[in-house]
Amino acid sequence: MASALTPQVAVVGGGPSGLIAAIALAGSGIETVLFAPPAKGTDRRTTALLDGSVQVLRALDLWPQLVPHCAPLERMRLIDATRRLIRAPEVSFDCAELGLEAFGYNIENAILSRELRKAAHRLAALRIVEAQVEEIVLPDDKAILRTGEDHWEVKLVIAADGRHSISRKAAGIETDRHEFPQTALTMNLRHSRAHENASTEFHTETGPFTLVPLPGMRSSLVWVLDPEQAVELCGLENTAMALEVERRAHSILGQMEIEGARGSFPLSIEIARRLASRRVVLIGEAGHVLPPIGAQGLNLGIRDAATAAELVADRLRAGEDPGGGDMMDRYENARRPDVRARALAVEFMNRSLLSDFLPVHAARGFGMELAARIGPLRRALMRQGVGPQDSAAPRLARGERL
Repeated sequence: MASALTPQVAVVGGGPSGLIAAIALAGSGIETVLFAPPAKGTDRRTTALLDGSVQVLRALDLWPQLVPHCAPLERMRLIDATRRLIRAPEVSFDCAELGLEAFGYNIENAILSRELRKAAHRLAALRIVEAQVEEIVLPDDKAILRTGEDHWEVKLVIAADGRHSISRKAAGIETDRHEFPQTALTMNLRHSRAHENASTEFHTETGPFTLVPLPGMRSSLVWVLDPEQAVELCGLENTAMALEVERRAHSILGQMEIEGARGSFPLSIEIARRLASRRVVLIGEAGHVLPPIGAQGLNLGIRDAATAAELVADRLRAGEDPGGGDMMDRYENARRPDVRARALAVEFMNRSLLSDFLPVHAARGFGMELAARIGPLRRALMRQGVGPQDSAAPRLARGERL
């Protein structure tokens, strides 16, 4: 297709992970095409951008336009609200123990995507195509993407097109999926008491009930429960729902008011059997779908994007093919351990709440007791939670430019 640019890389998908990958590449002078059709509806969900993700955004000069829309997460409280025989003690984590201003920052997804799109449109090396990719053909030496009557030829496809990824399908990559007997309700709230930049997670027999600060007297809620309860609660009108949320939150934030639309979705884990193959690398939910527990989903996707951009930049500077077979192996080896570890941690945390096996409750309670009492262990858990900062992390996540 005729264009002022001759892109070597295509990013498919205009969500936050795809936008960050495209911005990182084009910001390094790599000619890139981004396929980002207009979003359908408004995404009312929020994301807690943990410290590693914030470092990526800082390194890309994106943070100044995002931070006014964020609420810092300075403290995290874990409260056992089960009615079981063995209950864990309350544990509180403070970012000051790690020398951080905040563990992360909570932002509405719609605002995050809006600001990232603004930044993307300012990059001369980035061509944005607001059309859906309809077909991807993968001969050995290139990738061909078609949108209607137009087509593009590139060396590499970065697939950020979600859990039903057409890019993943074109590469012949299958996934392993496990469903949980749970549904997550999501909503944003206004409340009469200040959250004081603290998130609170109540552990219940059906899963976590997590309140995360938003700017002002507002918070987001992720409430995990069994599907029958979820159906019943979804039938409540907003006033009744707000009263039920306040009751479940033990009124720690005072009177509640539902803000905007509510959402619900079943919980599952789905992970691609390969994260890269045949000139396609998978980032975000194209490669892994995790439950909204521990704020790992989008933060994993941002590390995917940062890793993909780093590997592409290094290969092009060395005059190498950015979509060659060894590039696929390098991306797979770089991202698989992180994805596997986060998925196992999320599954363990979730199953430990669902289990009726008394020794599991005892082990969980003992673990939280140790975290509450032993400073080095608590700090290690906090550091692991906000994202890897060692040499295994992508350079952008360590605050370094490409």
